[in-house]
Amino acid sequence: VHDRSLLGSLFSPAAEVVLLLIVTFSHARGIINPVGGSRGARTAPLQCVSVAEGHTKPVLCLDATDELLFTGSKDRSCKMWNLVTGQEIASLKGHPNNVVSIKYCSHSGLVFTVSTSYIKVWDIRDSAKCIRTLTSSGQVISGDACAGTTTRTITSVQGEHQINQIALNPTGTTLYAATGNSVRIWELNRLQPIGKLTGHIGPVMCLTVNLTASNHDLVITGSKDHYVKMFEIAEGVGGNVGPTHNFEPPHYDGIECLAIQGDVLFSGSRDNGIKKWDLEQQELIQQIPNAHKDWVCAL
Repeated sequence: VHDRSLLGSLFSPAAEVVLLLIVTFSHARGIINPVGGSRGARTAPLQCVSVAEGHTKPVLCLDATDELLFTGSKDRSCKMWNLVTGQEIASLKGHPNNVVSIKYCSHSGLVFTVSTSYIKVWDIRDSAKCIRTLTSSGQVISGDACAGTTTRTITSVQGEHQINQIALNPTGTTLYAATGNSVRIWELNRLQPIGKLTGHIGPVMCLTVNLTASNHDLVITGSKDHYVKMFEIAEGVGGNVGPTHNFEPPHYDGIECLAIQGDVLFSGSRDNGIKKWDLEQQELIQQIPNAHKDWVCAL
């Protein structure tokens, strides 16, 4: 990054960040190895300190707590790592295709992994067993519906669509799954679908969830239709829910990623740009039209 002053003003207050680890792929049983070099001799704002090796194909997604790391890969598995010992704990296998999104719920001890039109629900307290399979159309299947999948599955079952990303609300009571032009709402106590977020006219590619001052879920969605939308959902509310706000002006191409920091929302797009939005005033604060030379895929 050459223009540090520009990025510093966009993402202020500026703070030095240490990149904790990079996930790569090589060994059958994973291990996290430290990277050489003194921390005191840092010159770059981002410095790799550890590398987790174990996947056999590229890593597409991850989730983490202070002690656990979850990684999803094109090798059709999700690996669970102990960040304290640096060891792989378990490998959650049997996905029909690439694992494209992962979320861990610390409240329940459940892990949710996404592949094609399925969300597999794993109980890591019970020898990492798949206890349910949720589908994009809202079906709930007991156990592992993909258990018989030995080869990579390219096509979806009729009536099902690719799930692009999932997100948990901060209290761990609700799961949101982006599929097609909408987001399906799952109530996690019963593992049942209760509604949909609607309003986009293109596939929803990404989403993030926060809490409002009134403890409602604030769901932000980004779509191939170039728009970022906001939804406010009270707990237990179901049915079709429309957006409470459309962020204007839209990006020039599809939205790939979103991040909330306090009262600020960042959106990254296939137009190579990043926008910074005020969530309270619901208006654009700042933008970098060509932040990268290609799609902005993560924030």
